[in-house]
Amino acid sequence: MQTDLALGCIAMSPAATQPRACAIADTLGIVGERWALLVVRELFWGVHRFSDIQRNTGAPRDVLSARLRSLVEAGIAEQRPYSERPPRSGYHLTRAGRDLAPVLMALYEWGDRHLPSDDERDQFPHGDHRLEPVIEVRCRECGDVVWRDGRPHRHA
Repeated sequence: MQTDLALGCIAMSPAATQPRACAIADTLGIVGERWALLVVRELFWGVHRFSDIQRNTGAPRDVLSARLRSLVEAGIAEQRPYSERPPRSGYHLTRAGRDLAPVLMALYEWGDRHLPSDDERDQFPHGDHRLEPVIEVRCRECGDVVWRDGRPHRHA
């Protein structure tokens, strides 16, 4: 086996019968479905009530209920009561959920670059202007940049 350093996955030989062991695959098992990431986006933007999340994502009620339940079970979101009568709870990101912010920014940057639209899209505010995310990947151990501007970055 060899490790793909850029993605942190262990490459298996072609004769292997087991899928590649990879944190990306494990993560996609939780947030790899469209509605899950759209829910995380809404929570990231401060939308906490079920009805508001449903309106902003367009998710069917049953699908949204299932996604919220799975995100809570996975520790990405948590419920917090906001009304006693009637009893109501809102959804909020946990630390694990907030740690998905770079994933949202990477998807935002990719979509803005590769899927241009004539329609006005929601934008992340940043002070007095629109946020223009630039994704850069660094090695945690040495700090070297390994990915920048959509391509691997090699040191001389």
